[in-house]
Amino acid sequence: MATATLQDSVPPSNVEAENSVLGCIMLVNDTIDQVLGIISQDQFYDDRNRRIYGSIMEMYERGDRGIDAVTLANELEKRGQLEDAGGVSKILEIMETVPHAAHAEYYAGIVREKWLQRQLIYTCTEILKEAHHSRDDIEDVLSRAEQQIFHLAEQQESLSKADMRSILLDTWDKINSRQDQDGTVSGLASGFIGLDELMSGYQPSELIILAARPSMGKTAFVCNSTLAIAGASKAGVLLFSLEQSKTELAERLLCIHSKVDGHKVRQGNLEPMDHQALLEGSSDLSSYPVFIDDQPGRTMTQMAAVSRRMKRQHDIGIVIIDYLQLIEAEDKNQPREQQISSITRRLKFLAKDLDIPVIALAQLNRGVEQREDKRPRLADLRESGAIEQDADVVMFLHRPEAYDPEDRPGEAFVIVAKNRSGPVGDAHLTWIKQQLRFVDYSPINEPEGGWVGDEF
Repeated sequence: MATATLQDSVPPSNVEAENSVLGCIMLVNDTIDQVLGIISQDQFYDDRNRRIYGSIMEMYERGDRGIDAVTLANELEKRGQLEDAGGVSKILEIMETVPHAAHAEYYAGIVREKWLQRQLIYTCTEILKEAHHSRDDIEDVLSRAEQQIFHLAEQQESLSKADMRSILLDTWDKINSRQDQDGTVSGLASGFIGLDELMSGYQPSELIILAARPSMGKTAFVCNSTLAIAGASKAGVLLFSLEQSKTELAERLLCIHSKVDGHKVRQGNLEPMDHQALLEGSSDLSSYPVFIDDQPGRTMTQMAAVSRRMKRQHDIGIVIIDYLQLIEAEDKNQPREQQISSITRRLKFLAKDLDIPVIALAQLNRGVEQREDKRPRLADLRESGAIEQDADVVMFLHRPEAYDPEDRPGEAFVIVAKNRSGPVGDAHLTWIKQQLRFVDYSPINEPEGGWVGDEF
């Protein structure tokens, strides 16, 4: 006896629920407002019901509020679809079988659920075809498959309530949770007191841009923050390193954590005490929830897929990308400004989707070096329009000695130039070059002769 295949089976559907939705609308026209936010025309399985719902939507958009069996039949006839929709007998059948108009949302939920099941079957079938025949790298195939499945999962989520009462309840939950915390940091502590006073920590759903000229210490800065977040807050950190390898980045993290001269490590010229400090540091860091992806040429689709997977598997608390201009464009034929605009927009969507901060490092253009005042400005951002628009926070890392060795050696500033939810201003830091460390500035740490003491 032949075995039925997946292709031979009837796709998931519930025509009775579809009839009930349509019947509810015809009995009580106001129920259309409840149904509209749950299902659309293409989610009906029965082609006749799809046509009927399309006509109802047309009437509703015109402002017709007397939608019943007679007016609906007339609308379908004018559109030449009455016969295809099953005729007057189909409309009367719908009217007679609806159980109760008050249950419209429940019936619409069933219709949506069956549609999602059909979409899942279709998506999985397409993934199977691609897995069999695609000549792309397996990473790209997996990324596209994960993106498609995640897109369905997003649509499966319950619709959020938009009434003011529900919004206020959520708002008070957030306010109360902040009150329960010690100090002024309501997000993830950056590791720098001055910066946290300005921003209250790195906040969920925010896109944070950290920009500077090359060799200013951007990567070292986020490495310091990574250790503070993973060590003190115990929150997971996902680092996309598009320029350096994961071993190079791990070496930086190890030197910072162990307070060992990075130049000695690179030269292989370690003292016994340095070697011991690195061993102890390795033991500490091995338990930190830090994850490094050093795959070059990542696209936003790939990074979003990895981030979502890491959020599900390890509940990461922040994503850091080093750096924005190295993210591969999805459409290489677009002008560079449009490519950056698309990337920053998707970075913001990622932060909002995962409800965690996303920090993206960025390069400043050469304009800052061609003027007397070297202090960075928002206009110094490469492709500044798109980056400035999408970012919730824009910070600049500035070390005066990078332009003049005699100008405040060892001092650094994080300039918060844009802060959508708080004040702007400067966080004053000390740069300990040999250890690749930034620390909060204080007179104790004031540098002498280009070297900075070891106080943290």
